[in-house]
Amino acid sequence: MHSLIQGIIEESRRRGIAPAVSWPVKERRDLISSARAVRRKGLIPVIAEIKPKALGRPLKAEEVSAYALAYAEGGACAISVLTEPTNFLGTLENASIAREAGLPVLRKDFIFDERQLSEVQADLVLLIAALGIDLDRFIEAARSLGMEPLLEVHTEEELEAALKTDARIIGINNRNLNTLEVDLAVFERLAPLAREAGVFLVAESGVHSGDDSRRMMAAGADALLVGTELMSEPGRLSEII
Repeated sequence: MHSLIQGIIEESRRRGIAPAVSWPVKERRDLISSARAVRRKGLIPVIAEIKPKALGRPLKAEEVSAYALAYAEGGACAISVLTEPTNFLGTLENASIAREAGLPVLRKDFIFDERQLSEVQADLVLLIAALGIDLDRFIEAARSLGMEPLLEVHTEEELEAALKTDARIIGINNRNLNTLEVDLAVFERLAPLAREAGVFLVAESGVHSGDDSRRMMAAGADALLVGTELMSEPGRLSEII
């Protein structure tokens, strides 16, 4: 694991766990249904990310709301919200604010303790296989709280482990968490293995253009997670989808 990631996790441990937030499970919004609805419109399903680090500063509540609304109006199928505060400059509150735009919201963070799952209201939560968590236990815990896990992998070994669980949504991250290098060929290499299992596949990281998005869809993606490219200009979503 890259020292940057290790530092984030160590800081999270020092910060501790925020008080649990409860919410009605019936309110959960479904990513898969939303993505399919977008595809029926002839568009590429994009999970558009609110990533304060891309701007180098935290976002005000009204800015988070503006991004979320722009993504919803621009045709995104869901919104990803980075909630990690130390490196990515996010907040737990940003996930709740983004949810007001009406789309499914993915909480993106480094989840290593089950208690973190209760910290914020979200429709989906990122679980990273590289963190060495008990995948089955965390998947069950997330669903018990009304959140669908998006299980992230980067290597064939991680994908094989993920496919042994009952995860419905798997994200293949083109970014290597050991080196932080990005290579779209990672998704192209791993996607066929996941397609055979019939899971919903998300291509993560490295999409910066319409050509990139079409490349990932051609390789078998059901949706794309795009962040950095949209933070400077949310209107660029139209060029991705």
